[in-house]
Amino acid sequence: MTVAEWESLCDGCGKCCLHKLQEEDDEDGTLGPVEHTNVACRLLDVGTCRCSRYETRFRYVPDCVQLTPEDVRGLNWLPGTCAYRLVAEGQPLPWWHPLVSGDPETVHEAGVSVRGRVISETRAGPLQHHIVEWPDL
Repeated sequence: MTVAEWESLCDGCGKCCLHKLQEEDDEDGTLGPVEHTNVACRLLDVGTCRCSRYETRFRYVPDCVQLTPEDVRGLNWLPGTCAYRLVAEGQPLPWWHPLVSGDPETVHEAGVSVRGRVISETRAGPLQHHIVEWPDL
């Protein structure tokens, strides 16, 4: 798969751009469960659910995670609906995925995106106040 083909898998849901919390046990260093928040990266356009500075995002958010085919299976915080994960697992893309539907709005129409459910990190305050348990995360 070319880089362009890989990049085209992004469905524009915005879920990977939400902040997550994960605590480390002080005694043995094991990681606890991932807790999801409804707090979006400051670069996420919460209307379109796309990064407003995708090409230069690492300049503004140095710890932004670059999703690669090699890394996707080890990222336990990716939602089950994520096309990167689905392709890595040999699963088909859902009907609402823009590559299937031909329309980038179907991810929002299907209720799969974070549109209307998130707040920017610039307005959120402490992440601990924004933990969510959405069934699709």
